[in-house]
Amino acid sequence: MSKIARLLQNHTIDLSWQRSVYEWLHEHPELSGHEQETHRAIVAELEKYDCEIVSPIGGYGVVAIFRNGEGPTALFRADIDGLPVKEATGVPFASTRVRPGADGNQVGVMHACGHDMHATALLGACALIDGSRDSWQGTFIALFQPAEENAMGATAMVHDGLLTRVPRPDVCFGQHVMPGRAGEVQTKPGPQFAACDSIRIRIPGRAAHGSMPHNAIDPTYIAAMVVVRLQGIVGREVDPNDFAVVSVGTLRAGSTNNIIPAEAELVLNCRFYNDDVKRRVYASIRRVVEAECIASGIEDAPELEFFAHGELLDNDPEVFARVRTTFDSVFGDVSVDAERRTVSEDFANIPLAYGSPYLYWVIGCTPHEVWDRAVANNSVKEDVPVNHMDTFLPDYELTVDAATHAAAAAVLTYLGAE
Repeated sequence: MSKIARLLQNHTIDLSWQRSVYEWLHEHPELSGHEQETHRAIVAELEKYDCEIVSPIGGYGVVAIFRNGEGPTALFRADIDGLPVKEATGVPFASTRVRPGADGNQVGVMHACGHDMHATALLGACALIDGSRDSWQGTFIALFQPAEENAMGATAMVHDGLLTRVPRPDVCFGQHVMPGRAGEVQTKPGPQFAACDSIRIRIPGRAAHGSMPHNAIDPTYIAAMVVVRLQGIVGREVDPNDFAVVSVGTLRAGSTNNIIPAEAELVLNCRFYNDDVKRRVYASIRRVVEAECIASGIEDAPELEFFAHGELLDNDPEVFARVRTTFDSVFGDVSVDAERRTVSEDFANIPLAYGSPYLYWVIGCTPHEVWDRAVANNSVKEDVPVNHMDTFLPDYELTVDAATHAAAAAVLTYLGAE
């Protein structure tokens, strides 16, 4: 057994407070960019430790710097924002919050992606690392990031002086709770989460009365043809050995039944594990959109706007090898190989800004009986709640224990605990 495994398995630091913190966070979710109460709660917890608090940064971001002599610097990041989802878990601490959404309409708000668990686990890791200073040396950075769900928070922290206000880490870490047997710590080298972009496409047309289509250039028809043609890009232009997703999220056109509108709008969501594939697909999307507009006689050029960019989450092989050895020692047979996931997130923007290697992993959070039954019945897709669903709720005990100890173990691997 490694020194880190012995330290984490034999520690006497009380972590029972995590449950009340988690339930409070879960009951009080806040949308991206509005995490004021969450920010205050995290700062209040961090003030219990011997650390320097950098706050606010990048909106409602918080960074805690734990210094313990000379040595390496390791950063661990947790995200803190919720989603515009009305909760349906039925637990006593379920969110009943309603807030204005991006369009101004009132929406339910829920921690439907597990960021409440991420923040709770990192606070627990702060307690473990702060309480075991005789076992490590260097600098530990705990970073609590806002606005992950809209892919703006990591960049906002960088633009708000993260690189000058916080020491450069030699290595960065992050994790995400996802469907899987609760307590499993799933790691892999190379691509873990996909790169992503959203594309807003404005298709110009010419309006006319609905009874006179010959006087119009119908952008709704063009948009429909674009949607059909987009389906052929992945199916007919991408090597089957590669991976790409092009999904049409929204199609908007018109305001009433008897007017052909002057324009239509499509919003796409695209994901990749390879930048060369991404470039080819984006060129094909532009070609299809422009060609369909020309085919219908539109003289004005369509507009393509890229937003909600997420970098490829590409784990450093050397960091993986080093940390996986620790995880195997700490977690035994629940330290397992991960599969790459098609979801995306903005964590990588932080280590990329610093020029630091990183490792990002997945923590299984599905209750054992639910997961095992679904696997046995080949019904995982149907019977296991996934992130962003209104019934998503991690199995608390197994998940918080694994996530807390994984965060601490990864950091201690680089801060000389061995």
